[in-house]
Amino acid sequence: MTHLLGLHMEVAQILGKNFHQGITLRHLRALVALSDLKLVARVAEALGVTQPAVSKQISELEKIVGAPVVTRDRNRLYLTLIGSRLADHARQVLGQIDRAAFDIEAMTSGVSGSVSVGVVSSVAPTLLPNTIALLKRSTPQANVSVSEDHFVELLPQLETGALDLVIARIWQPQELAGIDQMALFSEPVVVVAGRNHPLVEGGDVAWADVVSYPWILPQPNSIARQAVEALFAANGLSPPTNTIASLSIALNLELLRAMPALGLLPLRLAQVQAARGEIVILPLDTRDLLSEARCFWRKDQVLQNATLSLFLKCLRQTTEDIQSIPFG
Repeated sequence: MTHLLGLHMEVAQILGKNFHQGITLRHLRALVALSDLKLVARVAEALGVTQPAVSKQISELEKIVGAPVVTRDRNRLYLTLIGSRLADHARQVLGQIDRAAFDIEAMTSGVSGSVSVGVVSSVAPTLLPNTIALLKRSTPQANVSVSEDHFVELLPQLETGALDLVIARIWQPQELAGIDQMALFSEPVVVVAGRNHPLVEGGDVAWADVVSYPWILPQPNSIARQAVEALFAANGLSPPTNTIASLSIALNLELLRAMPALGLLPLRLAQVQAARGEIVILPLDTRDLLSEARCFWRKDQVLQNATLSLFLKCLRQTTEDIQSIPFG
């Protein structure tokens, strides 16, 4: 209680000062970097300044705030409660400034072309809505077309120029000739069942318990299907033989409702559906199955297609927003 009272008094001191007149973006960037990196040397390297400059910025910030924002533990610096709270606000401020710069750049770019995107169904709901909305807000004249399929079907279309960009979950990533790629985010894939499935009320569930049930799986020729079969093999099991191959998440959810089937969903989507009472996430370790999402484009296209270049920037912004939101 005494600790909280002391914090309240410190906050009151801050609020009583016009610290916003002295605080700068340099102070905010130094504080956020220190929160992430802990070491002054790493902060200096990340910001491209000297270590004394970082120490000076932190010292100035503490004078402006009127309270300590860091505490030392050997050669590491940790934020105080006030420092942590200020760092949270600093992230928001810096994020808004970066977004404003992005919007201005996009709006003044005069982009009015088109971009064709191929995507796997397990990534589309997570990434594309906000990415496309950001693109259209920045440059309404740009056109976007989206095709859903498996990576093995989308990659040849990218190579021939029918698609400008492919977004997919990757298993055993590798270099591709003439293709650039960028990691976007990592998200677990989980095993799900309908809320009335027999396994839901059974307590602990093991991989051996699930093989005999119908499974909704990716197409047999897909990389995703190969990854799923490897997962069963890693658990000492043969893959299910009672299967339904489907790309459609909407259909898969209805199948889970209609029959005692099992399937795979990205964790965020599974959590949303579970919160609605539609499905249950089973406690099975999927061993990072298809957890990494990447995008792919031809090396020569970014400089030639301004709409593709802008779409990639929107995609990066959306990915950063996703990564700032924790699971659960």
